[in-house]
This record gives sequence, C-alpha cells and structure tokens, in this order.
Amino acid sequence: MKYILVVPDGVADKPIPELGNKTPLEAAKRQNLDTIVQKGLLGQVQTVPKELPSGSDVACMSLLGYDPRRYYTGRAPLEAASLGISLSKEEVVFRCNLITLEKGKMKDYSAGHISSEEAKAIIATLQEKLGGDGFQFYAGVQYRHLLVSRRYGKVKCTPPHDIAGKEVEPYFPKGEGEKELRELMEESQKILSDHPVNQKRKKEGKDPATSIWLWGQGTRPVLPSFNSQYGLDGSVISAVDLVRGVGRSVGLEVIQVPGATGYFDTDYKAKAQYGLEALKKKDFLFIHVESTDEAGHMGDVKLKVEAIEDFDNLLVGTLLEGLLKMKEFRLLLLPDHMTSTVIRTHTHDPVPFTLFGTGVKGNGFKTYTEEEASHSKLWVSEGFTLMGKFLKGEFS
Repeated sequence: MKYILVVPDGVADKPIPELGNKTPLEAAKRQNLDTIVQKGLLGQVQTVPKELPSGSDVACMSLLGYDPRRYYTGRAPLEAASLGISLSKEEVVFRCNLITLEKGKMKDYSAGHISSEEAKAIIATLQEKLGGDGFQFYAGVQYRHLLVSRRYGKVKCTPPHDIAGKEVEPYFPKGEGEKELRELMEESQKILSDHPVNQKRKKEGKDPATSIWLWGQGTRPVLPSFNSQYGLDGSVISAVDLVRGVGRSVGLEVIQVPGATGYFDTDYKAKAQYGLEALKKKDFLFIHVESTDEAGHMGDVKLKVEAIEDFDNLLVGTLLEGLLKMKEFRLLLLPDHMTSTVIRTHTHDPVPFTLFGTGVKGNGFKTYTEEEASHSKLWVSEGFTLMGKFLKGEFS
C-alpha cells in the first residue's frame, strides 16, 4: 500500500466580500479536488491545539502524527534541521526574516519576496558585521533565514506576517535579552540601508530588505522516527525549509525538485511527478505546497484563487493520473491550517480534509469546500491522531 499526504498550505479561508462572500476554495475551479471528495470521504479536523500558535510548524508536526504539545520546541529549530545545522542543547535558534519597514510599519514580511541569491549576499554581510559574540547567521531560502545564539531563549517574539501593515514598535522581542535582540535588529537596519543588493532592488522598483526580524525561536527537538511510529519509510517534497525540517526530523527523505520555489511560479507538475517516482522506492509521501498560504498573507484574493486552480490542475491532476494506475494507495489531502486572506494571517479554525483510495467508502459529499465539510459528521478533534486513522483505514 502507498500512502500520500498532500498539504496545500493555508488553503482554507473565510468568506470574502470581494468573492461574493465565497471563500477562495469555493470561487476556484477545482475539478480534481472535487473528484477526490466524490470518490471518498470529507470531514473536518482541528490541526492546531488552541493553546499553541497556528503555524505550519505546529500543524505539520500534528499532521505527521506527532502531538505538538509533547514535541514542539519552536519553529526555527525545525528549519535548522532542514539546513543541516547541528544544535547543542544550550543553543537557541531564531527565524531571521528579511523584511521591509517603511515609516515604522511592517510593509512586507518577505522584503518583496527577495530571491535566495540576493538574500545570501545580505546574510553574508550580516554575519561579517554582526556575527560572533554568540551570534551566527545562516542563509536559507528567499526571505527565510536563521540566527543561532547561546542566549535569549526566554523571550516572546511575534511572527512578521501577523503584523503586516502595522506599527512594529509594540512587537519587538519582549523578555530575557530583549534589549540585545532589538539592538541587533536595529544594527541590521544601518548595515542594510546602503547594501549593494538593496541599491539594485530600489533601482528596479522592488522593496529593499531594510531589516531583519527575529521570531520563532526554540531549542533542538527530539522526535521519534516516522518508521518507528508507523513502520513506514517515506519522503517529503517541499520548497520550504520549515516543512523539509519537520520531515527530516522524523526521518523522511527530502526530495529536491527543480523548479520548486515555494511561490506562485513553483513547478506544481514536477512536484507531483517527483512524488510519484519517490513512491516506487518508499511507501509514504508528504507533498507540501506553499503558494496558497503566500497569497493569503499578501491579502491577494485573486492570487489565492489562481494558486488553488494551479494546484488542482497541475499537481493534484498529475498525481491522480499516476495514483490511479497503482494497485493499492490511499490519499489524504488537507491544509495544515486556515489562512484568512482578509486579516492576512493564520487562524485556529478547523480545516476540511478529504480521503480516498483503497478500502475507503465515500460519505456522499460532492465538493471540497469549507462549507461542505462543515456538514460532515466526520470530525477529528485532535489533529495528531489523523495520521494513525489514515494509515489504519479507520474511516472505512
């Protein structure tokens, strides 16, 4: 049996006036998603415990079958695992976004979705100027980077995508080491003000990376392997360090897909094709798509609808074509969390999941939408239990 988990990040949403009070899922053309529902089951699941932050770190850990209340130590340590950064027990790692501040406000949490090549040059400069004395910068992908320190674990930080358009003054780190961390962020602004990468971006009419933003900190997590939990070897496909890090932390093989960007230009079809190839060697596959979440954080309704349609047509369609040629398979598809395009951030609302394949009997629903799922009697209150139910076929 082959098992496939597909996660369109943040695809669930609230009704939007601009769409006639429909959600982006309801407004989008989603032939393949609806086919899965019609052939299988539709339900709802609470992926993120109410007491934990609603983010892909907590949610993806939960979807892979790990109780985040037991294993979660922070977002950044999972990204560190993806980059192969070995942390000691004493070290704390922070997510280090490159952002655009304008007149004291968070103009862009991604510095205009700066390229990885541009960001690498900036991070190298920050390491040269601010590294040492207990700080080490590591370049990641696009705007997502890391800072490792031996101090300041007990501090409260705010995700930059939660304060889009807001004054940042109330949201600087609070707690142990807040003065030092703020000084580091402010020093970065002086260094970046005339950085060659930013000078070039300004000439091209793009947002410059004006500052770093520290958040998502934590210490090294210790997770049992997916194989020891469920007796399966598997792979993960994602363009996002965080998701790759979650997979790598539980022993999944990270599959690199050319053209997978974590943005709207990602090669959806290639991700499905590489996934099908990976299933020839291993029995579990986790495919993650970031573009739907990015559109939500940008507050761009049109882009979110387009991302859903591309995901449905190019990735889900290609995947279904390959899976239907297999003798035995089971597919579980759902977002990790809801991302509201109106408020431009994640929420703790339950999300719709759909499941079909070998041994799965349908429950009579027709469309993959939030409203349709709300009418299903299939409800999972603890997200981390969904994986076990999926693998055991307890829904049939």
